[in-house]
Amino acid sequence: MRSKLWTLCLSAGLLPGAVLAQQQQPVDLLLRGGRVLTVDKDFSIGSAIAIKDGKVVAVGGDDLATRYMATQTVDLKGRTLMPGFNDTHVHMHPMSHRQISMDGVTSIIELKARIAAKAKELGPGEWITGAGWDEAQLDEKREPLRADLDAVAPKNPVMLVRAGGHSSVGNSLALQIAGVTRTTPDPQGGVIERDPAGEANGIIRERSDLFRNHVPKDSWEALRPTFIAAMKKLLTLGVTSFHNATTTIDDEPVGQGGITDPGPGLTYRRLRGIYDEMGADLPRVTAYIAYPGPERLAAFPMRSGDGDVRVRVGGIGESSVDGGFTGPAAWLLADYKGIPGYRGKGLYTDAQIQAMVDDCARNGWQMALHAIGDAAIVQAVNAYSHALTTIPGVGPHAQDRRWFLDHFTIMPPEATMKIMARDHIMISQQPNFLYNLEARYEKYLDDDRLAHNNSVATPMKHGIFVAFSSDNLPIGPMVGLYAAITRKGPSGRVHGAEEAIPRDLAIRMYTANTAYLSWEEGVKGTLEPGKLADMIVLDHDPLTVPAEQLLDTKVDMTFVGGKLVYSRPGL
Repeated sequence: MRSKLWTLCLSAGLLPGAVLAQQQQPVDLLLRGGRVLTVDKDFSIGSAIAIKDGKVVAVGGDDLATRYMATQTVDLKGRTLMPGFNDTHVHMHPMSHRQISMDGVTSIIELKARIAAKAKELGPGEWITGAGWDEAQLDEKREPLRADLDAVAPKNPVMLVRAGGHSSVGNSLALQIAGVTRTTPDPQGGVIERDPAGEANGIIRERSDLFRNHVPKDSWEALRPTFIAAMKKLLTLGVTSFHNATTTIDDEPVGQGGITDPGPGLTYRRLRGIYDEMGADLPRVTAYIAYPGPERLAAFPMRSGDGDVRVRVGGIGESSVDGGFTGPAAWLLADYKGIPGYRGKGLYTDAQIQAMVDDCARNGWQMALHAIGDAAIVQAVNAYSHALTTIPGVGPHAQDRRWFLDHFTIMPPEATMKIMARDHIMISQQPNFLYNLEARYEKYLDDDRLAHNNSVATPMKHGIFVAFSSDNLPIGPMVGLYAAITRKGPSGRVHGAEEAIPRDLAIRMYTANTAYLSWEEGVKGTLEPGKLADMIVLDHDPLTVPAEQLLDTKVDMTFVGGKLVYSRPGL
């Protein structure tokens, strides 16, 4: 006996398949045949996802194909799809014509070869720059020094910034131009390293400006394509949103926050221009704004949270309260291990930081200050707390200010964490620091501070909200996930197993939690119906792959708003 549906089909002159097609809802994209991690509150897992107009329509089983008719269907072939990563602390660095690339450098020998090649290209007298060296990644396991640079470029001033940006090495000519001699005292907030004979060895901590102020500035027009290339590279790492931690308002009109000579760096206005032109092909960005002083801040017409889903104004940051461990210059409450009497340096007096924080509070801004050492964290939290409890909120986020600290490397006293929990002061944490700075931490931190560096579990136990980011060390989120769930460095040693967190929580901290810091948890960060289809496809499942394989997990595809913006070559 024919079914009722079959009879109705024949009477209408249709085949059953045609009726089914009429009943299906049209969508732009259907991905099926894999594992779909939604990262919703229950961490639901499906096998298919439907997308329309850049947003998620539904997540479920492969039977979605019977409910939705897609313009394009992608077979996941068992791979894992999840929300794109959102890195809440990245610096987009340009690539000047005078700059050497650090990509693939694994030894001082290779570093010297690149400097020599650039010296030949530029000719005598021209500055040579670079950024991203890390002694832990070099075969020699030591810092490059003045003598290394002199050997291959004696007639060119050379300045190379360490990964993390907290120290630089210069050659003899660069030191001479910077006015650094045997008798030069340490600059305010910085340290000039010296060899056993008392001569400057080329390393300057926290005051790279002593070199940089003498390097000729490139134009914005020359650097703009390299900023775009740096942002596109994030897509290859699965980063679909990021907070740029180095943004100014310098090129705004004078009288509305700008200055007469804005220089070539990234500004909110320049980011807006880039995204107006090609934003559909780039990750979304929230721009930290460097504190411009009270007059310029009051004159700027925007505030934290303004903008749209492509380009958004973020917090005031990352104005550094102290230095970093790449110096080392983080400001500690107790001496560094092996350096009696040395605790690093704070960069503000209590009065100075309070004046800045209070000014931002009165103008309705979110705060996102850099604080690495426990002494810096105590100072910053005290300043935050005073402003949050004495100055009424302003603007649309008056009752929900979401202030946070960047880094939180050395765990502060419990009393400070209680203040953070009470006043809802949050953390943008970099678990990858444990991995890439392992040698530095082991050298300078005693057992307890080493075990709890870049902690996650302990702040959460105190009720403190934590989100993840990288600060470029490196940007790739897989290193952060690995370190967060294993607490291992490259050596394989475990540092503070009690600070390790489950995989699903680590993933949430790099997706849903990060969206929260920019008041965007309602539009992105999870793959729930109605939210932006910012998502990635991985060749391994981060929930189940052996932990060591996380470091080798590749991003096969990246989608922003349902648009494929990256596909791994060779697939």
